[in-house]
Amino acid sequence: MSDKIYNMLGQQLRNARAQKDWSLDVASKSTGVSKAMLGQIERGESSPTVAKLWKIATGFELPLSYFLAAVDQEQGGRTTLESEEGLSMSTLFSYDPVTKIEVFSLTLSPGHQHNSLPHNVGVIEHMLVIDGEMEYLLNEKWQRLRQGEITKFNANTLHGYRNVTTSPVTFHNIICYTGDKSPAD
Repeated sequence: MSDKIYNMLGQQLRNARAQKDWSLDVASKSTGVSKAMLGQIERGESSPTVAKLWKIATGFELPLSYFLAAVDQEQGGRTTLESEEGLSMSTLFSYDPVTKIEVFSLTLSPGHQHNSLPHNVGVIEHMLVIDGEMEYLLNEKWQRLRQGEITKFNANTLHGYRNVTTSPVTFHNIICYTGDKSPAD
């Protein structure tokens, strides 16, 4: 990612803190991300991973696309976030408060595994494999998905995605916020 993207992610984090009137200390306690790391992200000095952005979004009760939508608008289209080796992600549809969904395209490199901490209660993930084959972790069990196959699950538990093949795999992840308090409400 470029410095400009880091700065935009930092600005979005500052905006989220200002909207909640949170200090770095309160934000750290709510997200589980250290004050030092939050400060580095705000100053554009750190490249947050997808997992770190999820922790921050969850702690602030915001959709993940809150951070990426501003980057997409500034870049004039979809921005691919390659914040950790082996995983790239782009926003297809930012969070919509009417439908309460956001849609991402993710690509896993061969052999890459991404584990995700539990999201807030009421978050449901829908997955559709676009190209290749992969496995997803749910209830401590890995299950295979091939091109064109789908699944959905409550994401308020530990879950993950992995590519056990020798070719990249691309899948769409539709995230639905069905809880009593949807993000950004």
